[in-house]
Amino acid sequence: MPSLTDATRGRLLFGGDYNPEQWPEETWLEDVRLMKDAGVTSVTLGVFSWARLEPRPGAREFGWLDRLMDLMHANGIGVVLATPTSSPPPWMGRLHPETLPRDEDGRTEWWGSRQHFSHSSATYRRYAAAITEDLAARYGGHPALLMWHINNEYCTYDWGDEAEAAFRRWLQDRYASLDALNEAWGTAFWSQGYGDWYEVLPPRRAHYMKNPAQVLDFRRFTSDALLECYLAERDIVARHTPHIPVTTNFMPFWRGQDAWAWAEQEDVVSVDVYPDPRDPFGGQYGAMIHDMTRSQARGGPWMVMEQAAGPVNWRGVNHPKPAGLNRLWSLQAVARGADAVCYFQWRQSRQGSEKFHSGMVSHAGEHGRTFQEAKRIGAELALLGEKVTDTRVEAAEVAVLLDWHSWWAVEQDGRLSHEVDHQQVVRAWHRALWEAHTTADFAHPEHDLSAYKLVVVPQLYLMTDAAIDNLVAYAENGGTLVAGFQTGVADEDDRVRAGGMDARLRELFGIRTLHEWWPLDAGEKVDVEGFHGTLWSEEIEAMDGVDSVMPYKGGELDGLPAVLHKGRAWYLSTLPEPHALRTLLADIAAEVGVRPVLDGLPADVEAVRRGGLLFLLNHSRDGVTVPVPGRHRDLLTGTDVTDGGVELGRYGVAVLEALS
Repeated sequence: MPSLTDATRGRLLFGGDYNPEQWPEETWLEDVRLMKDAGVTSVTLGVFSWARLEPRPGAREFGWLDRLMDLMHANGIGVVLATPTSSPPPWMGRLHPETLPRDEDGRTEWWGSRQHFSHSSATYRRYAAAITEDLAARYGGHPALLMWHINNEYCTYDWGDEAEAAFRRWLQDRYASLDALNEAWGTAFWSQGYGDWYEVLPPRRAHYMKNPAQVLDFRRFTSDALLECYLAERDIVARHTPHIPVTTNFMPFWRGQDAWAWAEQEDVVSVDVYPDPRDPFGGQYGAMIHDMTRSQARGGPWMVMEQAAGPVNWRGVNHPKPAGLNRLWSLQAVARGADAVCYFQWRQSRQGSEKFHSGMVSHAGEHGRTFQEAKRIGAELALLGEKVTDTRVEAAEVAVLLDWHSWWAVEQDGRLSHEVDHQQVVRAWHRALWEAHTTADFAHPEHDLSAYKLVVVPQLYLMTDAAIDNLVAYAENGGTLVAGFQTGVADEDDRVRAGGMDARLRELFGIRTLHEWWPLDAGEKVDVEGFHGTLWSEEIEAMDGVDSVMPYKGGELDGLPAVLHKGRAWYLSTLPEPHALRTLLADIAAEVGVRPVLDGLPADVEAVRRGGLLFLLNHSRDGVTVPVPGRHRDLLTGTDVTDGGVELGRYGVAVLEALS
């Protein structure tokens, strides 16, 4: 199977989405001059070019793309060639309205934006396969081709007629009989029992709350249906070019795709990552996305397909990146395993919905700060290329468990608290590890966890029997497990397990009885011995002989356990405030022999080891001194660092190689 290493060819890929069809051809030569000046090694072409490539049904206009492919190759710039199938031409919707998706109210989503396709439409799939076939046949042997990029940010939902039929087929494959479906969906509730397959619909607009198991299966179906679209195009290009790697770009921590399942079907795992420059923990958010993507890539190199060189255009207020922040976050991605650092987009658009979304070449042009910073990043990536490409981040000893099916189930209507945001809960736990300077992987709860000294479970509301058995076996075989509130509540059909938590987990954590869940109001806190808890609390009765208990203090739960510790397992029935969660996880990690990447790090400095190199990243606007024992050379400056300290300025970065 081809890999990212086959595309990088010993250098870090640097560049971004290039949309030259928005510009007159005389601009292309100017673009190439600036690309070479900035050290660009690759561009992504064709992402939104379907109307240009196929202006009429069956027509093909490849001449402009021929010239671009040749131009890139002549100037030493590789091409990540996209299939343009995320944005069909207007003629398709006009001639074939069945290709347009419909929302849960039955309203058609018309052309005029993007992603206006029904993933279940046979007509859409036929046209998508045809344009992909012709692209692969024409450019599969072109020397500029580095990688295939299928579609873009798969995120389409559809409640239309063809999706209805496809959903029904998916359910028949999953359950085989209506009796099994009725049992899985709990249709005895509210007189929902189905007596004919044609009665089964997608979860369209309803008078009141929808069946949560039906909604859960619709999310599973949608992820699978989109994956079918990806696989159809992937298989076409792979048949023409089995030596060229294939990818599609994930959106960061997006709910709609089961990323574990998708990553298994990609040669290269790639992601679009857009931390908010005003977020004081934007660096931690980026680190979390990087750790997640690296883990989906099975520890190997991965790709930043998109990031912003400056402001985006879709937040309420779109702030630019302060000087130095783009460089810091780009090198952070490399530190955490990326072999490609790319942007949306190369040149900032002058028209369209994203004209205020930044580009590597901003409206200020080549003399603007954005482009000048891009030049510096390109030069530094060139310095690092041979040292880091195809190397791995130092093996993590901690894993954070995440499962999309559990996420889908826990955030449905009818839950106990809309204040609990699963993504924010996961982020809080990752932040605690990040602030403790502990590198972590992400893992699926059914993965082999034996290599980790510590496994943390921020929240796994829905768990299969296999996942539960895996966690119990991990702890029984010497691993240390720390789980957060509302874990192990439901089975894979979103059926609440007897006792409100699976009996195997209650035994593991030392819980005799889970009497009630006590969610907290916005801003409300509960007192616990040693800290305050947020979001949630639980009325728990502990088993006799539990090793230690941190009790609630005051209120309805006074004296009852908030945190339980039995053997090698911990259970937190609330979310501790950030400093308390960091301290608790750091103490547990230290007990099991997990050490920070580097001792004595200032609070805002991140340290990561990759391929024998030590990356130091200062997320503060203030300069700091980082104590580093031994002799090193900073590859970015060429200067030697002896025993003492490394000086990092505002948003500063050092990449240290040990000297003998």
